[in-house]
Amino acid sequence: MTGTQAVILVAASVGGGLMNAIAGGGTLLTFPALIFAGHPAITANATSTVALWPGALASMYGYRREVAEHREWLWTLFVPSIAGGILGAVLLLRTPLSTFERLAPFLILFATILFLLQETLWKSSAEPPRRGDRRRLILAWVLQFAISVYGGYFGAGIGILMLAVLGFLGIRDIHAANGLKNFFGMCINGLAAAYFIARGAVAWPAAL
Repeated sequence: MTGTQAVILVAASVGGGLMNAIAGGGTLLTFPALIFAGHPAITANATSTVALWPGALASMYGYRREVAEHREWLWTLFVPSIAGGILGAVLLLRTPLSTFERLAPFLILFATILFLLQETLWKSSAEPPRRGDRRRLILAWVLQFAISVYGGYFGAGIGILMLAVLGFLGIRDIHAANGLKNFFGMCINGLAAAYFIARGAVAWPAAL
């Protein structure tokens, strides 16, 4: 690794952590930086997930009070989050490298569009709370599972998607929504990171 590559990786890691804490999209910085450093796309993606996870943990801790006030939603969306996260990670490592290299530009484009439309998605999801609406809860569960699969697989933009789901559930306090988003993101990325580490898919010099 050259000095220039090391500087770019450090800058991308710091910037990506800040982006994830606020709205998401940190992978848009770290993934291309790891590709620039010469890592294969799947290794770059797995390493990005591991490198960003400590920041996700710190962000979740910063919102612990807001999360505690809405703990009922933790249990509602916890199971689909962990199930989807590990499934996405397994799918990533089972994807041929050539296939993922073809998919990566489209995943980055999708995440970029999400990042640009995040405010619109948050506002359009505005709904009054309907805790007794079983169909709404089931749909939110399914959406969270799908988002979590995507999160374990690639991850960029999951925070924006989760904010939309939380708004759909009637959570209009942006601080509470951010706290819950950070908690679920920590779970999704934490399980994915653990799987990537166990499978030896991480480039540790770049991750550290």
